Amino acid sequence: MDLLKLMYKRRSVRDFEATEITDEDLNKLLQAALLAPTSRNKHPCYFIVVSNKELLRKLSQCKNAGAEPLAECNKAIVVIANETVSDTWIEDSSIALIYLHLMATELDLGSCWIQIHLRDKDGKDSEKLVCETLEIDDSHRVVGIMAIGIPKAIPEPRTLEDLDQNKVHFYN
Repeated sequence: MDLLKLMYKRRSVRDFEATEITDEDLNKLLQAALLAPTSRNKHPCYFIVVSNKELLRKLSQCKNAGAEPLAECNKAIVVIANETVSDTWIEDSSIALIYLHLMATELDLGSCWIQIHLRDKDGKDSEKLVCETLEIDDSHRVVGIMAIGIPKAIPEPRTLEDLDQNKVHFYN
């Protein structure tokens, strides 16, 4: 598939089948995440694969709204970064998350980026809740978690008409 078609096809999926994703697909997802470029080639990101249903349920409650897909997905990939390695840990993590999104789309898997950084659960920092749940040390930060699984339904791809061309400006 060419990249632009893949980008049109990529949509967030929040409802998943109970079916397991294959080890081959999981390995491709992780390869994509590891291939993500980082500032100054520092590679501060690490990837935690969560399959345990109880942990997925706990993670789905780590913020006030929007984490519910974690309770239904087959796997979640938590993207963490060592903030002492790179001051661009947010950007580097975000690139890895979008690489995961695109690879999931290429594999006909559903995926949903669950934002964690700058979110809260009843006044408690969502990052801290995720770190406590997964026993992640204080030197690592969490931008997001990618929920992944077999989609119950595949959303229609975006079209050229969906794009707001008024957001593009040229200076010649």
